[in-house]
Parts: sequence; C-alpha cells; structure tokens
Amino acid sequence: MMDGQLYFYNNVPIQVNLTEEQKVEILEQFPVPQLPNGNEQFNIDQEVQGNPIHARLLVNEYTVQLTRTNKQFLKIRFSNNLGTLNAKMWDNQGAVDRTLPLLESNSVFDVIGKVDEFNGFKSITIEQITPCQEDINPFSLLPYTKQNLEEFTIELFSYIRELQSPYQEIAYSAMKRFWNQFRIRPAAKGYHHNYLGGLLKHTVGLMRFVRYILKYEDNHYKATMKLINIVEKAHKNELWSQIQGDKDKPLIWKDTIDHLYKMFYGMMQYEENQPNYDLLMTSILFHDIGKLLEYDHAGKTFEEFDFLYPTAIKENFSNRKQAGITMDDLGVMIGHIPYGVLILTKIIEIENIQLSLEKIHQMSHCILCHHGLPEWGSAVKYPQTIEGFLIHIVDYLDSRYENTEGIK
Repeated sequence: MMDGQLYFYNNVPIQVNLTEEQKVEILEQFPVPQLPNGNEQFNIDQEVQGNPIHARLLVNEYTVQLTRTNKQFLKIRFSNNLGTLNAKMWDNQGAVDRTLPLLESNSVFDVIGKVDEFNGFKSITIEQITPCQEDINPFSLLPYTKQNLEEFTIELFSYIRELQSPYQEIAYSAMKRFWNQFRIRPAAKGYHHNYLGGLLKHTVGLMRFVRYILKYEDNHYKATMKLINIVEKAHKNELWSQIQGDKDKPLIWKDTIDHLYKMFYGMMQYEENQPNYDLLMTSILFHDIGKLLEYDHAGKTFEEFDFLYPTAIKENFSNRKQAGITMDDLGVMIGHIPYGVLILTKIIEIENIQLSLEKIHQMSHCILCHHGLPEWGSAVKYPQTIEGFLIHIVDYLDSRYENTEGIK
C-alpha cells in the first residue's frame, strides 16, 4: 500500500513524497529483513502420508505420555510461520530420555521424520531431532505480515524525512540504533499486529491517521468526527451482517463508539491549542518502541537492554531459551510504555539535542497516555494535551482496524 492508495475503509489517503532514487537510498540504509522462500516453508497440509520430511521447527510445548502398553513416548507441538504442527517420537533405544534434556535447553530444531495421517489430521513421526546451532531467521519460524515490508519502510522514512529539527534527529537516532529489531518485531502477543513486522505496520498506521487529521483536513476536530462516523457505519454493517445470518463475522467495533466520543469530548477542552504535528509524529515512533524490550521471541536480540543499562551484568542472557511470541521475563516488569519514555529521554541526552523541557514532557506524556485509560494500561489517569488525546484515538482506531483487514 503506497502513494495514491487509501487506508481505513478507503478514507485515509497515503502520500509518499519521494523520488525513486530516495526510495532506493532509504532501503539501502534501512534494509528490510530477508523473508523465507518457498523451499523454507514446510506446509504439512501439502504433504501426503508417508512423505519424508526435513524441516526446521520451533518447539511450543512437549510432554511425555504412555502408550496402551505402558511404553513412554514424546508428544511435541511445533510451529513455523504457517502455523502449528503436532508430532510424536517413539522411545526407540532410549530416545525419549536422550531427547528430553535437549528440549529443556533448546527451542529450534532440525527435524527428520515422516508424515502420518489419522482421521484426516496430519502429524509428524520424528526419527531424528537435532538442536539448531546456527543463526536463525525468525521469519521462517513465526507468523509475519504478508503486506509489503519495503513499502512500509519507505513510507515510515518518508514521514520522518518531513519532520523539522530536532524531531527528525531524534527519530533518525532511534532508527539507526534499533532498526534491525524494530523492523521485525510484533506489536502485541495476541490482540492486534501479533506477528513479525507488526510493530512497523502499526507505527505507520498511526502516522497515516495523524497525517489525515492534521494535513489533509482543514480542522482536526472535523477530521476526528469523520473518523468516528466511519467507525459507526462500519459497526452498523457488522451488526447487519449478523442479522442477515453471518454469525461468524466478529463485532470488531462493538463498544467503541461511546469511548471515541468520550475522548472527543476530552479533546474539546483544548480547542485553542493547535496540535504540534512534528511532536505527535515523533511520539508515535516511540509510543510502542518499548515493545522491543517487553516481548521476546526466537530471533530477538538484546541491544535495547544494552542501550538503557550499559553497566548492568547480563551473563544470564546467553542462556535464554526463546520460542514463540511471549512476554519477556524482565520486560514485563516495566512494560513498553515506561520503556518508551526511557528510550526517548536517553536518545535526547546522548545526542545532546536541545529541546525545551515542556516539549520533552509533552512527548513523554503522549507515550505514557496512549492507552487512554489506566484500566487499559495507561500510565497516567487521562490525556492532558491535545496531542495526548489524538495519539490515543489513532492508536485505538489502528489496533482495531487491523482486525478487519483480510490480509495481515
């Protein structure tokens, strides 16, 4: 989705003001991750019973079970970027006892076996399982966005290039440090953008909304009301589909209208305040950047911890067992919202950026309040600036709209 196309039920324009040479320059400086080719994607649904398999898979869970004749065997649930796979390993010549220590200390394995099928369900019978010792590509093991990562990257940096100083310097400093991880990370574990590339996609989504509100419409209140009206129409369509018999269609916009109007009433306290576009766009870049520390998964590295805590002793990091997308044991103690403020303020400090104390607090406030309400994880009771209300509204819209898209 690029220049000239539309977002949010074909209502929010996308405009990228770059030459082809500038796009190439961006991708050279900020390359997208390497995606797996067809040969790297093992799809058990395309296999027939008896086929030999040799695949690299991620262990989700495992148990030792007993057969009817009281012989032990391993039951393992694997996953890759196409979904989950069930497998079993018989206890031939003590295979279970040999394999258990490997499963306890590793999560990615090269699996050799064959395809079995019972009552229409396919599984793997394992003949050999070996811990993977090489660097892995997490995109071969975990779900990832099927939308174009190059286009998201170009769009993100086209918006950053438009920012005025010192906001542009702040944004570039963060991306130069964290791009290799920012480009691959999920934005959530479950509810929205819960796949690799989700953080990049979600960040760009918020920026699209803010550009629409502050650059395409002549009044940010009118623009916000238009977005709420679009949600109302979408919710009516969802309800009508259910009435017509489509009971499987989810009610994504259920219970959202009242909240959006509540936030709109809050915005009205600041009618005389013109939103600071550059401040708001920079805040969006940082609003979920703390998820680099809050979440863990196979292929994650830990530069962000080194950046925030350079003198800390980190000998236990090398022993971490990484698997699917989960909460980081340390990151969950603080959470992505405080981490976002910590990263922002440290970037400003180490880059020696001159910015007023008020502006630093306004950006920090945007990060702290973007969940809107304390019961939803907001670190402050209620937004206290026009930018604070806007960042919550666009985050709220984008996180829900993502669940309406046919392709993640």
